[in-house]
Amino acid sequence: MTQRPAPRAASRCAALVIALGLLCACASDTAPATVETVAAAPLRLSVRGEGELKSATATALNVPGRNWASRQVEWMLPEGSAVKKGDLIARFSAAQGRQELSQTLIDLQRNLLARAAKQGELATAQSKVAVDLAQVAVQLGIAERYASADLSTMARNEVLDAVQDASYLTAKRETLEWQRGQAGVRGGAELAVLDAQRATFDLAAKARQSDLDALELRAPNDGVLMLSSNWSGDKPNVGATLRAGFDYGSLPDASAMELELSLPQIEAQGLRVGNAVEMFPVGRPEQRIVSKLSWVASAAKVRSQDSPVKYLTMKAPIPAEAIARYRLVPGQRLQARVILFDSLKALSVANVAIDSDAGQDYVRVREGGDFLRRRIRLGVRGPARSQVLSGLREGEEVLLAEAGAVEAMANTAEPPAESEDPRQAAPAVGGKATAAPASATRAVRP
Repeated sequence: MTQRPAPRAASRCAALVIALGLLCACASDTAPATVETVAAAPLRLSVRGEGELKSATATALNVPGRNWASRQVEWMLPEGSAVKKGDLIARFSAAQGRQELSQTLIDLQRNLLARAAKQGELATAQSKVAVDLAQVAVQLGIAERYASADLSTMARNEVLDAVQDASYLTAKRETLEWQRGQAGVRGGAELAVLDAQRATFDLAAKARQSDLDALELRAPNDGVLMLSSNWSGDKPNVGATLRAGFDYGSLPDASAMELELSLPQIEAQGLRVGNAVEMFPVGRPEQRIVSKLSWVASAAKVRSQDSPVKYLTMKAPIPAEAIARYRLVPGQRLQARVILFDSLKALSVANVAIDSDAGQDYVRVREGGDFLRRRIRLGVRGPARSQVLSGLREGEEVLLAEAGAVEAMANTAEPPAESEDPRQAAPAVGGKATAAPASATRAVRP
């Protein structure tokens, strides 16, 4: 009977332990600061992307025709088709060109009618002047006869009138001759204008007829057809309206190809000619190809009007041996990884810990019970981590996130949708770390 209190004492001790545990849990709601211990280790910084195979040398294909005449694609070969020299690649229709040709022919007929009418007017005017000259000649002959007659045989006033008529008729004849000359000059000038208009209409008709005759695009040599995209990213298709002389596509040389890769500017910092590139066709990771960057664009550009993100374009040649072994073709998609830095032993720090100010880089290093700001010198910058050249030593602890910062971010984040898998949500845990997640790196600092 005296040994029964022992179980009661044990239960009391257990209850006390549980209560103390609950109190400790309530007291430690704030997650500790997240730090990273600096250590020399193998470091490989790289960026990944997906690009397209393109020929290093290609024959350009332009829409047939001249003067930017409108064309509508009536039939075309699909992209990637193998063609031989002389094969038909695309056929176009030009309804607007036919309408313009008909209008030009109408203008040409109108010009011919206007010239005929002008010639008739000129002939009529010259005939009228000729009649007037004949009449004046008759009247002048009569006047001259009276002017030379004997004054004693006729009245004096009749002689004076005859002399006056001779002077008047002589001046009139000279005026009519001048009018006849001016009519010929003016009529010739007007006919020359009409002839010039006719020559213009004739040239336009010939040009439009030649445009209508050039409605087929044929392959100038053997190759694989690749279509070109316009400024909005659209490629030619049946029914599309194109302009003569515009870029339609190309026939690339499959024996010499290169990978064209575009990476976001924020991830492509530090890329330069000579960086190693590891690539493989999409879905074929075993077909590994190694090359180096041969060209890097001088500036990043926007690829789409829907997004302001700028991309930096670069190219890497494909070895001829790899083209033959894996039977690569232009237009094929490849996944690539550009190596920025590769070392067996180097110091690095997560980008999320770096703070830039006035062109200098800083991190917060633990000294005693606090984190003090320290200037560091960086080497190669990667999308998630950066090489440290000076300012840090092995064993030092660098602050990644303040105490409670990770928990605050988790509390402010939106809850996952009901259809999402709850296992996909990674819990935020405080403590030490050896690397920062790539998503956190992009969110805090590129």
